[in-house]
Amino acid sequence: MIKRIKDKWGIENNFQFIIILIVFAVTGSVSAKISGPIAQYFELDSFHFLVYWPIRLLIVFPVYQILLVWFGFVFGIITSILCLKKDKFIFNFFFKMSILFSKKLFNFLSLGILFKD
Repeated sequence: MIKRIKDKWGIENNFQFIIILIVFAVTGSVSAKISGPIAQYFELDSFHFLVYWPIRLLIVFPVYQILLVWFGFVFGIITSILCLKKDKFIFNFFFKMSILFSKKLFNFLSLGILFKD
């Protein structure tokens, strides 16, 4: 299975594969960590947990996309990350979800003043 992933992503050796996994792990951890202060800034802690956690996840999606490219650049595997983004299903799914969730979050936080449908 790892061989198929390496062929699909254009990875030449196991070291690059490990670096890519580290980039995904660091990006996920940092985006989750950054979403906490953002949620505190907007005072989302006062909401019920059934409302708080979906909103916090909506914050994580766009932050993750930005940090993925940033950490890919820092670790020197930006080409591998961009090749991964060529996978249409994964890229389109997360890109559309990020845009949709960002608009819905801003609409919710601005009380419907912005992004009227």
